[in-house]
Amino acid sequence: MIQPQAGVAAAPRPTWSTACPDWERRIVARQSLIPFPPLYPQQAVRALEVFKSLKIVDAPKIVDAVTGERRTPTFGDLAAQWVFDFVAAIFGAYDEVSGERLINEFFLLISKKNGKSTLAAGIMVTAAILNWRDYQELNILAPTITVAGNSYGPAVGMIRADEQLSDLFHVRDHLRLIKHRVTNAELKVIAADTETAGGSKSGFNLVDEIWIFGKRHNAKGMLKEALGGLSSRPEGFNIYLTTHSDEPAAGVMKEKLDYARAVRDGDETDPQFLPVLYEWPKAMLAAEAYLEPKNFYITNPNLDFSVRQEWLKAQLKKEQCGEGDGLQLFLAKHLNVEIEGKLTVDRWAGADHWPACADPSITLETLIERCEVVVAGIDNGGSDDLFGFTAAGREIETGAWLLWTRAFALKTVLKVRPGIASRLEDFAREGSLELCERGGDIIKAVCGFLKIIDKAGRFPEKAGIGVDAGHYGVLVDALEEIKMGPPRLLGVNPQAYTMNSAIEALDWKLVDREAAHDGSALMTWCVGNAKVEKRKNMKLITKEVSGAGKIDPLISALIAVKLLEAGPQAQSGPRDIEIAFS
Repeated sequence: MIQPQAGVAAAPRPTWSTACPDWERRIVARQSLIPFPPLYPQQAVRALEVFKSLKIVDAPKIVDAVTGERRTPTFGDLAAQWVFDFVAAIFGAYDEVSGERLINEFFLLISKKNGKSTLAAGIMVTAAILNWRDYQELNILAPTITVAGNSYGPAVGMIRADEQLSDLFHVRDHLRLIKHRVTNAELKVIAADTETAGGSKSGFNLVDEIWIFGKRHNAKGMLKEALGGLSSRPEGFNIYLTTHSDEPAAGVMKEKLDYARAVRDGDETDPQFLPVLYEWPKAMLAAEAYLEPKNFYITNPNLDFSVRQEWLKAQLKKEQCGEGDGLQLFLAKHLNVEIEGKLTVDRWAGADHWPACADPSITLETLIERCEVVVAGIDNGGSDDLFGFTAAGREIETGAWLLWTRAFALKTVLKVRPGIASRLEDFAREGSLELCERGGDIIKAVCGFLKIIDKAGRFPEKAGIGVDAGHYGVLVDALEEIKMGPPRLLGVNPQAYTMNSAIEALDWKLVDREAAHDGSALMTWCVGNAKVEKRKNMKLITKEVSGAGKIDPLISALIAVKLLEAGPQAQSGPRDIEIAFS
């Protein structure tokens, strides 16, 4: 990169789009996922000369074609073309006349073992070499010390393996810092779990494994603080490199991934943001084509470079036989199959069929319109937990069961449950969860749902509202206060043997596509958290022992199903609500 020159006339800027709507065809055909050539080819060539010369010290030595001697290979020797395309897009976006990088944010999603951390090191060392600004800050931001070491080791190796770079840079291992002796620029590798990047003026930032940051409640604010240097460093960039999460994406990972897909597909226009996503075309995903070794290259562009097909094939076989860490985890990390719900061995059988029964058109209003009778299930986990509400109805024409679920939580739960705070905030943005200041706000909202159903005349004559028998007191008081008639709530024990029929009934309905739900990410998460415990000849739905996996909204759905399976009939017409209590 060359320092911008004052007084030099600006050249006409290129035009480009970072959208890649034909990415499915491209990825199957092994073509580049970057839909345009480098904006400034000379800058790209200059950067590639530097990048290709960097040595990969942990790779086996090769025989030099000219001297015949064994030597440490470089990126130029070993890297696949997609790597060069990505590097060229990053550095080729720099306008040396204005000193501005026209594309300054990059997102790379790729399977594990595709050289991601080594690539991160190479990009940042290249940036440190080409940087012209004195005392520039360049940061590799990792979520943990271990991940930080994965990038710092290769970066230092590249410096120490080259005499010229060893003279140009001063390495300080105890600080994980590499300092340019001429510009005094500093490349730092920061572990976010032990250090802070607050107040950073870094112009060049690379965030490694953002999926781990996605699990942290404060990650969004921390990254905003750490990556804010671009406001005064127009030549800089922010790069996100990541594999898929080991559970459904959450927090900043979900936000970035959703946005990257929207830009790639052309649903969002952002020429300053370049997404490069190695993931499965929808048809291949539906057909489980990722289980065929011939297709491993789809999300492993470094196949036969840094990851071997035979190794993936052997590991997949082990996981399918139950000899590894879990098939779902292997598919997520090594084949980039996104986890939508945790499918553990002791999962509820209905979880396998839950995604296929999603119908986003289901709202409380459409459910009432489509159903001849509607019941409600309520599960209150307490002030430090979730409050689940489900309306379930029997469709007029088909008899199918339709479910609409909403959850509530006090805002204090975000502090009480920091491990799931970022995920709860995701659900709040989705609209499936409402974060409330007071418990009374929750009760008021639930009573509002009940009044809507009652006004439409869809409640049965008796037992239309089921509530966890251990937590119905606060709701009874609220119903009396708003003058909804004498309380006749039906208390249901979710851990009683009588719930066994509801658990199995909903499972069978899902299998036969005779049940549908609103398709919220909230319920996908809850269903994935559910475990089945067998006690004698009955089944019970429980949750993870850690308490991190909530199921209260699912329990509210099962309570509603318990009422629905009894074949209730709707009242003859709209009237004041009647609540059964038994």
